[in-house]
Amino acid sequence: MQILTSRLVKVVDKFLRTTQRFVYTQSGRGCLASMDSSTCKKACLYKRIGTHNGTFHCDEVLACFLLQQLPEYKNSEIIRTRDQAFLDECDVVVDVGGVFDPPNQRYDHHQRTFSDTMSSLQPGKKWVTKLSSAGLVYCFFGQRIIAQLIDAKPEDDITTIIYDKVYENFVEEIDAVDNGIEQTDEEKRYAVSTTLSMRVKYLNPRWNDPKPDEWGGFQKAMTLVGKEVIDMVHYYRSCWWPARELVEDALRQRMKVDSSGEIVVLSKSGCPWKDHLFTLEQQLEVKPEIKYILYADAKGGWRNQCVPLNKNTFVNRLSMPEPWRGLRDEELSKVSGIPGCIFVHANGFCGGNHTYEGALRMVQKSLEMQKA
Repeated sequence: MQILTSRLVKVVDKFLRTTQRFVYTQSGRGCLASMDSSTCKKACLYKRIGTHNGTFHCDEVLACFLLQQLPEYKNSEIIRTRDQAFLDECDVVVDVGGVFDPPNQRYDHHQRTFSDTMSSLQPGKKWVTKLSSAGLVYCFFGQRIIAQLIDAKPEDDITTIIYDKVYENFVEEIDAVDNGIEQTDEEKRYAVSTTLSMRVKYLNPRWNDPKPDEWGGFQKAMTLVGKEVIDMVHYYRSCWWPARELVEDALRQRMKVDSSGEIVVLSKSGCPWKDHLFTLEQQLEVKPEIKYILYADAKGGWRNQCVPLNKNTFVNRLSMPEPWRGLRDEELSKVSGIPGCIFVHANGFCGGNHTYEGALRMVQKSLEMQKA
């Protein structure tokens, strides 16, 4: 500790003689000119996470937040600087420094030689998006972080499954945005300006702010990003994961619903079923593919919903018949020949009936009409 303190004091002295630069820490903003040996000694009692100062982005904000979820970095200081001498004194450095060296806790992705993805660093993972500092930290520490947040072991199946889901539905987007990777090669039909990365961007000081508070903005960004990632982990643990058993049971009971095997009835409404359905269809080798899901609604009626081609599209495996779309109540019942109809959506992806028998008959007839 004495040797480390001495080294840090020497670094401070060196930069005091050459320039005045700012280091931002979790405890506040301090000019190097105000840092004396006692300040340095106190700083050495804590782990230090180094990242760059200036404009902050979602990836290093998330990287810092994730690291602070680990026991060894729980009370760490965040040092925001580009001074390499200060970065060298940090225990871990993210998004700055030009070095990717996991054994030495260096996680930058800006160097020309860097091209790693989750797939390259963890063979067997499917994601090939170039990693940002957020993805790098998640890659090397994410399994431990998820296990800690859901009160499980890193090697548990639930930990691995939620780890994968959080990367796929949260971290990968941040990796792609920070690396300038477009979501599609085609022209976008509309702009999306409310992503997490964009909301973090708006927390940076304005160019014309007479008193810019860079550290205050960074702290707000950490609060924003941290809440969203924690909320997502808890969603997967307490809401998404319990639905898996319900969907599996419904798949195993599907032949009792209809001899086609293409209709599934969920015993509880409102559960997140799509992810589980696509995964379990493969694992259970379900053939033919499921076309419709039935479930009770909150008003005592029944809904039927079409299964999409995949979880990222609005195109269905088999939509409701075109002549029914956009119709309601008596008109729909008359056209379909099924009593008790409530509606069929104009896009044909869902419908409703006052009774289970009526909702089931709607999808049975849809199968018959469109397979004739």
